Amino acid sequence: MRRYRYRCTVCRTTSPVVHQLDDLAAEGEAHRLALHGGHIPDDEAAGQVDRLGRWYASLGPLIGIHARIADGLSDLRDTKTTGHYWWATAGATLILGSAAALVLGVISAAL
Repeated sequence: MRRYRYRCTVCRTTSPVVHQLDDLAAEGEAHRLALHGGHIPDDEAAGQVDRLGRWYASLGPLIGIHARIADGLSDLRDTKTTGHYWWATAGATLILGSAAALVLGVISAAL
């Protein structure tokens, strides 16, 4: 399940997590109308976050892949909670480690 947040850097406020892009647009529009008279603040941000509340765009490539896998595994059990289950984090690490070992094995065999 995808999670989104709106962030106004002028007011230094962040919206609660929403699950639909339409709800994200409504959050931003309501904030702009209520506090900024409809004007768009400089450097406002809206985007997808993981279950820990981190912006995917700010994560590194490997950490971002790990977070997406752990989010997907955690969503298998419960889509409404936050945080990763320990087994989802371990599973994501195992999947990434196995993929790296497979790539390394294929490259070693090719050489």
